[in-house]
Amino acid sequence: METKTLPLYSTKQLQEHATRENCWVSLQNRKLYDVSKFLDEHPGGPELILDYAGKDITDIMKDVATHEHSSTAYEVLDDTYLVGYLATPEEESKLLNSTAGSHRMEVKLQDEYDSTVFVPNVPAAEKLSIVTDYSRDFTRHKFLDLNKPLLLQMLRADFSKEFYLDQIHRPRHYGRGSAPLFGNFLEPLSKTSWYVIPIVWFPVILYHIYTAFQHMNIPLAVFLFGVGLFVWTLIEYGLHRFLFHLDEYLPRNQFAYTIHFLLHGVHHYLPMDRYRLVMPPTLFVALCTPFYKLVFALLPYYWACAGFAGGMFGYMCYDLTHYFLHHAQLPSYLQKLKRYHMEHHYKNYELGFGVTSWYWDKVFGTYLGDNAPLSQMKFE
Repeated sequence: METKTLPLYSTKQLQEHATRENCWVSLQNRKLYDVSKFLDEHPGGPELILDYAGKDITDIMKDVATHEHSSTAYEVLDDTYLVGYLATPEEESKLLNSTAGSHRMEVKLQDEYDSTVFVPNVPAAEKLSIVTDYSRDFTRHKFLDLNKPLLLQMLRADFSKEFYLDQIHRPRHYGRGSAPLFGNFLEPLSKTSWYVIPIVWFPVILYHIYTAFQHMNIPLAVFLFGVGLFVWTLIEYGLHRFLFHLDEYLPRNQFAYTIHFLLHGVHHYLPMDRYRLVMPPTLFVALCTPFYKLVFALLPYYWACAGFAGGMFGYMCYDLTHYFLHHAQLPSYLQKLKRYHMEHHYKNYELGFGVTSWYWDKVFGTYLGDNAPLSQMKFE
C-alpha cells in the first residue's frame, strides 16, 4: 500500500491562493487542489472556476442545475491536482501555535485505505482520521450520500434488509464535524457533547444516594449501590446486543431500518463522530424509565434509591468510557479495552458487545478474541 506525505494547510492559506496564476480550491473542506493549470482546459471556461478560487467546490461540483460532475472528474482531481489537505480546527490550532514559525505541517495519508473493509487488526489512529471520499463512496456502494442529509435518505430509500445491514456496519469517516442528519434547524438536537452526560446525570446520582444515606444504614446503602452498578453491566451488555444490534430481527421495511439507524446504526456508519458517541438525555430517559419503575416497584423506596444510584453511576461511566475509547489517549488497561471495542467496529460487529468490560461477552460466548472471524461483506 503506497503512502503519500502531503502538506496540511490552514483555511487562511487556502484563501491566499485565489488568483488566476495561483488558483486553489477545496473539496469536502478537506482535499486541496491546485487547478491553476486546468483553468484554460475547463470545458466551461476559467471564469467558473475562478469564482470559487480559494473556496470550497463541494456544492457546485454536485449542482445539477449548473453541471453535476461525474465520478471521473473526482478521480482526475485526485490523480492530477491534489496538493494537500485542509486542516481541521484542531489541526489548524496546532499549525497557528507552531513555535517553528511555519504554518505548514506534514500529514501521511494512505491512498488505498478503505475503512469499509473489515480487517483483522484495528487500523492505526492516523487512518481513522482519513476522510471518506463521499462521492466516490456513494458511486461505489449506492448506499447513503454523505453530501446530503441522512435521515431523509433513509426514509426515502428502498434498501433490502440484507443490503442495509451490510452497509450500515461498514465504517465511514466524515472528517470535519458531524455528517448532516436533518440538514436544518433540528440538526443540534441530533448531537450530544460528552460533558453533557455528567452535567445532567451526576446530580441525579447524588440526589438518590444522598437520600438513601439519610434514611438507611450506610453500609447497606453502599452494598446496594454496588449491586446496582453490577446489574448495570449486565444491562449494558443486553441493550447493546439485543436492542442496538437486534439486526436480524428487524422488520423488513424502511421505517424499521430508519429507527435502527437513529438508535445505533449511525454510530456504526460513522464511528468517529464525536457528537454521536454518547446517548442524548431524551433517549436515555425513554430507555431508563421501565428500569426505574421496576426497581422502585420491587424494592423498598430507600433501598431502590441506593440501587438506582449505582445503576445510574454505571451508565454514566459507560457513556464516558465509550467516548474516551474513541477519542482519547488511555492507560494500558483501557488501551486493551479500546482495541477490543474498536475491533467491534472494524473487525466483527456481531461479537464484542461489552464496552466497559468484556466480562459478559465471555459469560455468554460473544467474546471477540484474536482468532475471531471477520464480519462478512456481502455487497460491493
